[in-house]
Amino acid sequence: MDPKSTQLAEEQAYFDLAHKHRERRRADLGDAPAAAAHPGAAKRLRFWAKAKQESAAAAESPVAFGRIDDESDASLYIGNEVITDEDREVLVVSWKTPAAAPYYQASHADPRGLVRKRSFACQGNVITDFEDVVFAQLAADVAALEGVALEGADPLLLAALDTDRTGALRDIVSTIHAAQYELIQAALDQVLVIEGGPGTGKTVVALHRVSWLLFNHRDRLRAADVLVVGPSAAFRRYIRDVLPDLGDADVVQRDIGQLAPEVPRGRSEPAEVRRLKGEARMAGLLARALEARIGTPEAAERMLFDGRFVTLSGAEVAAEVAACRAAGGGYAQRRRMLRDRLLDLVRERGAPAERDRPVPLENLVERLWPQLSPGAFLRDLLGSRRRLAAAAGADFTPGELALLHRRGADRLSKETWSAADLPLLDEAEDLISGVPAPYRHIVVDEAQDLSPMQLRGIARRSATGSLTVVGDLAQSTGPWARDRWDEVVAHLPATLPHAVTTLRYGYRVPRQVYELAATLLPIAAPEASPVTVVRDGPAAPGIHRVDAAARAGTAVRVAKAHADAGRYVGLICPPACRAEIEAALGDLASTINVLSPQEAKGLEFDAAVVVEPEEIVAGDEHGHRLLFVAFTRTTRYLDIVCAGEPVPLSAPARVVPRPRAEPDPLVDPDLLDGLAREIATVVISGAPAPAWAEVLQRAAGILDRQAGRTEASGRHRRD
Repeated sequence: MDPKSTQLAEEQAYFDLAHKHRERRRADLGDAPAAAAHPGAAKRLRFWAKAKQESAAAAESPVAFGRIDDESDASLYIGNEVITDEDREVLVVSWKTPAAAPYYQASHADPRGLVRKRSFACQGNVITDFEDVVFAQLAADVAALEGVALEGADPLLLAALDTDRTGALRDIVSTIHAAQYELIQAALDQVLVIEGGPGTGKTVVALHRVSWLLFNHRDRLRAADVLVVGPSAAFRRYIRDVLPDLGDADVVQRDIGQLAPEVPRGRSEPAEVRRLKGEARMAGLLARALEARIGTPEAAERMLFDGRFVTLSGAEVAAEVAACRAAGGGYAQRRRMLRDRLLDLVRERGAPAERDRPVPLENLVERLWPQLSPGAFLRDLLGSRRRLAAAAGADFTPGELALLHRRGADRLSKETWSAADLPLLDEAEDLISGVPAPYRHIVVDEAQDLSPMQLRGIARRSATGSLTVVGDLAQSTGPWARDRWDEVVAHLPATLPHAVTTLRYGYRVPRQVYELAATLLPIAAPEASPVTVVRDGPAAPGIHRVDAAARAGTAVRVAKAHADAGRYVGLICPPACRAEIEAALGDLASTINVLSPQEAKGLEFDAAVVVEPEEIVAGDEHGHRLLFVAFTRTTRYLDIVCAGEPVPLSAPARVVPRPRAEPDPLVDPDLLDGLAREIATVVISGAPAPAWAEVLQRAAGILDRQAGRTEASGRHRRD
């Protein structure tokens, strides 16, 4: 038997022993409630045992993924959880413990007292292979290369990256490298910004950081104290298993839209309205509008209680209203305060003391300080030009108020809300309810795209100011695309210091794909530095030039070939091509993921098929960034299907926005909205999406010429 086979057998014997003790511990947890002294203790033990069992690794999972040997010949096995024998001797330590840190931190320059680091490859608890790093040999190899650092990935990491995707992000505890580990165990009391290009592992590092913080700050942090916020429901589904697999099932995970109250959604709005609603000054508008709902009492407030009139002077009622206005707390809390104070007054004047909610008083309170829900308040505000103008102050122009105004539904239950409305509803709920911040640490992914109002929603949920902020400025798109992190951090809590760190090495995206995508960076993000890619893919990107009529069929054929090979496929296309792609897919729609570049952000696939890059670029102000996103969603294969240029590098023609005239008060805004919708319907049905801007620009020219003729005709008549 060769030496490695002998070592494999010895390691397997150790894994089998540790597995036996892990399963013994699991069985002991099931028996724990029977040892309780009384039923109450048994109930508590059952909850405790259930939580422990749920956080424990699955029975079929390997007991360890690594081992370190120090200079005293002592060995330490590292896994997802601590495993001990009957005598409480440690067989395996958790990767989150300080004892495991050298596994991630040791290098040729500083081996941290280690002689060897061993990494295991397993199927279940069966070891299939292992790789050793002997630090003395590594140092000699580096010296032989005249000081050039060996930054490449180890073979087990490359093998893990080459496995098929499943549509869910996986833990990386066995392949964390030193730069990632440094961020994982960074101090809790800060705003830590982790920036990284595609495939640098920034998202999974942030999630492992949560698990590490929960383990090492047990005195300050529970799983329920942590919130993870992602950009979309698809992204939340993608990351949802990582923390439970690490033993932290109770961490709260939400997409950004879930921070708002639950309301009917789906309203579409122009980009200029979405942008305006995302601005931080909207918070002031909402606060002023809510305070404006508080009324003024009559000169005398006369109420009838069981046949007896009680009168309060307007001055004393106004004094109580003013005192409640000035008090701390939310709108609803101060409303209750007013009610209690007025109740005391009417009881002093002879109102029945046995009734806590006398109807006459309730009617007065409702008139002075109406009870409001976030939805009712925002619908009433946006539906009223008068209320908008009164709350605007000096922060909004009449034209901006016209953009915000809309006709509300007759009933609140029938109101449909836009994505840009959700942060406003969340702000309104905070103003009304004044709920205390519930989370002691918050992770925000794809933060580079969030509006100031969305960031305010995150900030108000932070009880401590401790956050991990994740993103990539080179992939920043949408109405709030940014070039600097200061523009994000400015809207987050400032109680703790903040630091911006960058992950430089790309592990997921193959070199051939990244080199193609990186040609877009000088246009998409001139300030961004390309990442250093550590792995090659199985093939160069495939480029399929076709006629527009054959585009959908070719894209589906290429995607199906990948799916038939067992690969997880993302078919990424611009909106103008989506209908034809979905029609061509037919029954394959359940096995191939069709997404826009925006929807694909943050996800990964074995194979990405990108359709019509020219239309992706032309369809958005940040089109080159969106194309960069689309190209870098793959871990192995990229195919481009197009009638136009596969990698358009010229800047697309931009439509210069015409100055917006202030609305004519003699023209009904609802009539203008109706005309605009009719025009949009004609354009959408008569021209492809890339031509919409050109059609509207030409239409504007026609209107300008007509306006000139009308003005000239008017002058002629006056003469």
